[in-house]
Amino acid sequence: QVQLVESGGGLVQAGGSLRLSCAASGRTFSSYTMGWFRQAPGKEREFVARINWSGSSNIYADSVKGRFTISRDNAKNTAYLQMNSLKPEDTAVYYCAARPNIPGITIRARDYDYWGQGTQVTVSS
Repeated sequence: QVQLVESGGGLVQAGGSLRLSCAASGRTFSSYTMGWFRQAPGKEREFVARINWSGSSNIYADSVKGRFTISRDNAKNTAYLQMNSLKPEDTAVYYCAARPNIPGITIRARDYDYWGQGTQVTVSS
């Protein structure tokens, strides 16, 4: 089992940047594929990005491609989401999630076993 804690959210103006962190504790961090999801008020939780155990393979939602970068540091048991050129429509609670390194679809919330508590990102226009 792994415990996840997000940090780094806040209020930023459109065009600005934020870096979210997801600190993991428990079992070996490199045993997990890591994902970032977000949920805006009144909307379903949606996929943002995911990174495989080694960092060699990333997938992004079309809405964030070219603006967001997912990364991880297995020595620090931490995953990151660098968010640049933020837009008001990026406003949401951002969650990190973990799933074991097994073959399968990795862009659906139900594919992930462990979740953090979320961190609020608000982008003002």
